[in-house]
Amino acid sequence: MRLIRGDCLEIMPTLDADSIDSIVTDPPYGLSFMGKDWDHGVPGEAFWCEALRVAKPGAHLLAFGGTRTFHRLAVAIEDAGWEIRDTLGWLYGSGFPKSLDVSKAIDKAAGVEREVLSFRKQRANSAASGVPMNASAGEMEPITAPATPDAERWQGWGTALKPAWEPVILARKPLAGTVAANVLAHGTGALNIDGCRIGTETVRINTFDDGAKPFGNGAGHPYTGRASTGRWPANLIHDGSDEVTALFPKTIGGVRPARRNVSIFGAGNGTNDGTRIDYDSGSAARYFYCAKASKADRDEGNHHPTVKPTALMRYLCRLITPPGGVILDPFCGSGSTGKAATLEGFEFIGIDTDADYLAIAEARIAAVTRQEALALA
Repeated sequence: MRLIRGDCLEIMPTLDADSIDSIVTDPPYGLSFMGKDWDHGVPGEAFWCEALRVAKPGAHLLAFGGTRTFHRLAVAIEDAGWEIRDTLGWLYGSGFPKSLDVSKAIDKAAGVEREVLSFRKQRANSAASGVPMNASAGEMEPITAPATPDAERWQGWGTALKPAWEPVILARKPLAGTVAANVLAHGTGALNIDGCRIGTETVRINTFDDGAKPFGNGAGHPYTGRASTGRWPANLIHDGSDEVTALFPKTIGGVRPARRNVSIFGAGNGTNDGTRIDYDSGSAARYFYCAKASKADRDEGNHHPTVKPTALMRYLCRLITPPGGVILDPFCGSGSTGKAATLEGFEFIGIDTDADYLAIAEARIAAVTRQEALALA
């Protein structure tokens, strides 16, 4: 594990070319988030050019972005020479809209005081979602009535939607030859599908009995599709909160009847393939990865305002990094990627300009290392 203080544009040139197996990072969104200097702009092409140089051929990059600015992030990454492979959506069930109350703003501009009707407790936002904690959470907030006709007309109008998802750009450095050749030569270029399957149920791909077989599986040669544990990972991730799972449709359990054997080119031989499929009920959210946010991430003395859940970062690290690989985070902040990488058995290089955040990152990663050492003792 290496934590380096400095500007990543100055530090990355000191790293060897073609030495990094993957890059997992949460760079600035360019939203002037909470007035922080480090969030003044989206990292431009120069950052991703240097990241491309240090990455191995076929290495993957995962970079979080803001919903308002990730288009600039994607363009900068692509212009640097990376291939955009996909965009993941991370859904979370916390966060509160930073919306201007238009009615209140009208009364304030008119210099009119509003009548206080009642009070309610301030609601806290979860920093695990990338939304800042409300410093006044738990305090009483006045509920007021419009004081002017114009304010009454615009009561209930605001300026923002509730934050509920963040995009994650998935890109890959161009391959050296074919995927197969690149994987054998550099260990990079592919995604860890089986290592990131969703759920624990056994999924049967297909079953055929004797008779007409697709793609030339001749008669008299039964073919049974392989069974896999868990479903193919999707480009949608959620945090498992009640708020998110309520958005997904419900499925009804039961048993599907045996199916007739059908060729992909039309009706098969009309025989019954004997397959009966039991399927359960529940929210369709179970088909997508669920990264539960942990309160422990906040209890580690971590006051960084945009902490990502460790479970989420472990999943992302595992998805794109070969066993024993080196992960780079050029904007490592308080070390969420580093902690996740350590827990997954990867090497890690983290770069950040803020000494306080690097100290938190070092403590978080060291704590994980000590826990693993005790477990092996």
